[in-house]
Amino acid sequence: MQNEDIKRKALGEFIKSQREQTSPALAGLGHLSHGTRRRTPGLRREEVAQLCGISVTWYTWIEQGRTDSISPQALSRIADALHLPRAKRAYLFELAEKKDPVHQDDHGEIVAPEILDVVRNFRQPAYVLDRYWNALACNAAAKNLFTGWLSPKSESGNLLYFTFCTTASQELITDWEQRARRLVGEFRADCGQYLDDPQIKQMVEELSSRSSLFKRAWSLQDVVEREGGERQFRHPVRGTLKYQQVNFRVANRPDLKLITLMPA
Repeated sequence: MQNEDIKRKALGEFIKSQREQTSPALAGLGHLSHGTRRRTPGLRREEVAQLCGISVTWYTWIEQGRTDSISPQALSRIADALHLPRAKRAYLFELAEKKDPVHQDDHGEIVAPEILDVVRNFRQPAYVLDRYWNALACNAAAKNLFTGWLSPKSESGNLLYFTFCTTASQELITDWEQRARRLVGEFRADCGQYLDDPQIKQMVEELSSRSSLFKRAWSLQDVVEREGGERQFRHPVRGTLKYQQVNFRVANRPDLKLITLMPA
């Protein structure tokens, strides 16, 4: 079986299972469950199709894995009709390999206290970045290392602004230009699904106007995965420092990244 067929089948089976678990009452069709005999407690195909504004035939094909011409908007209507929670909605769009037109705007949520505790309890430098690469949390070791960024006297808590708009970053990062170029590709990969976010657009425009290196690197359309590896710094007090960087994603907040630096 072709890989595309397997994915279509998996998508159809997932949608079918969620339909069968969605009661008419939950879907706003509670009146249909009274006075009529239903073979299953869930919704019927024609009811979901009606809620989504699509034909029963096409919806049936989706469940049977017979079509891959499903628009993100149609998937969004199906997710809404089945009242899929965040995790299931994300899984739906992963199976379909589509971008959810409705952003799950979780960046405005408060960071869970346990995440902050994890950062504080690291002995080595550790910090958390949001989708805009603002430092939401950091420990004492990170503040001591990134004197021009995470220290109280820093101009901005944003990693990109620190890297491209301050002389402190060039003094601290030994291979500054190489690292800076790579950061642009990592940021593009990181924010790919949020490029229509007004704040992302504003950041790119401002950074491009303030840094010719950022402007050139952004125009190259380079995309690289944010990964760990050796990092070397010239600390103004402690001298040359070498670390191995390890990155983590926060499970229930995929827009957050936990970065740790372990002595090399």
